[in-house]
Amino acid sequence: MTAAAVTRDQINQLTEEIKLRSEPFRRIVKQVDRVLVGQDKLVQRMLIGLLANGHLLIEGVPGLAKTTAVANLAKAIHTGFQRLQFTPDLLPADLIGTLVYRPQDQTFVVQKGPIFSNLILADEINRAPAKVQSALLEAMQERQVTIGSETFPLDEPFLVMATQNPVEQEGTYQLPEAQTDRFMLKAVVGYPSRNEELEILRRMSKTRPTFDVQPVTCPQEIMAARELVDEIYVAPKVEHYIVDIVMATRTPEAYGLQLSDLIQYGGSPRATIYLTLAAKAHAFLAGRGYVTPQDVKEIALDVLRHRVMVTYEAEAEDRNSESIVTEILNHIQVP
Repeated sequence: MTAAAVTRDQINQLTEEIKLRSEPFRRIVKQVDRVLVGQDKLVQRMLIGLLANGHLLIEGVPGLAKTTAVANLAKAIHTGFQRLQFTPDLLPADLIGTLVYRPQDQTFVVQKGPIFSNLILADEINRAPAKVQSALLEAMQERQVTIGSETFPLDEPFLVMATQNPVEQEGTYQLPEAQTDRFMLKAVVGYPSRNEELEILRRMSKTRPTFDVQPVTCPQEIMAARELVDEIYVAPKVEHYIVDIVMATRTPEAYGLQLSDLIQYGGSPRATIYLTLAAKAHAFLAGRGYVTPQDVKEIALDVLRHRVMVTYEAEAEDRNSESIVTEILNHIQVP
C-alpha cells in the first residue's frame, strides 16, 4: 500500500486478514517447538525468510541444532525438501544436474539435480569450493537453473537455508561477497541458557526421538501469505528510517558517526529492499497490517551483519560488523 492511497480502515481490514492467514505459521512454530528448545529467534527468522522470499544463512558452532531446525521446518510444510551436504570434492553437476548421453539414440538428456526442490538445506556451505558455491547464485537470485543450453525455472516456494561453522577453518572456503549478499538474513545461533539446556537434557537424552513433526501447512498457504506481506503498509517516516540506517553504513560521517575508517563497504540497495521486506514479514508474524520502527530495528542486524565489510583498522581495534551495525542502530533516531 502506498501512503497516498491507504486509510486507517484499510489497514485495520488488512490486519484482520493477516491474523487469519498467519494461523498456519503459528501451527508451524508449535510443531517445531516440539523438537527444538531455545531457538525461538531462529525459527522466527526462518519464517521471515519463507514469507519474504529470501534465503537464510545460519552460523553457529556444531551441536546447536541448526540442521535440525531447518529439517523440522521442512517437515512442518507439505512440500519438497533436499538436504545437500557440502564437501570439498562436490561438483556443480552434483548440485544442479548435468547432460547425460544416451548411446541408444545418440542424444543428450537433462538429468536434474537435487536443487530442483522447494526447501534446500545447504549444510556446511563453506566446505564447498567457490565453483560449487557460484552454481547456487543463479538459482538463488533468478529462481532458475541453466543446464547446457536450456534454462529451467524452479518451483515456488524456493528457499535456500545454508549453515556454516565459524570455528573450524581447516577444509573450509570463504563465501564470496556476491553470494553472501544473496542471503536476505544471516542468523547467528548462540548457546542455550541453563534452563533451556536442562530442558534439552530431559527431552533429548534418549536413544530414539520421541517427537515427530507433522505437516501443518502447504505451499499454497505460504504463497497466499506472501501476497498479504506485499500489501503491508510502510509509513513514509518508516521508509526514511530504513534508508537512513542503510545510508549510515555507507556515509557514517553524514549522520555524525565516526566510523568511516572502520567501514570498507556499506549496504547495497539490496540491503534496503531486504530490510523493508523482512520488516513487513516481521509485522505479518506479529499480526499487524503495518510496519513499526521496532520491526525494522529488530531485524536490521540480521539483514546488515553480512553486508557491512570492515577495514583492517576495525579488525585491529577488535571491531566487527555486528558492533558497527549496532552502534548505527543505537545512533539513528527512531521515528
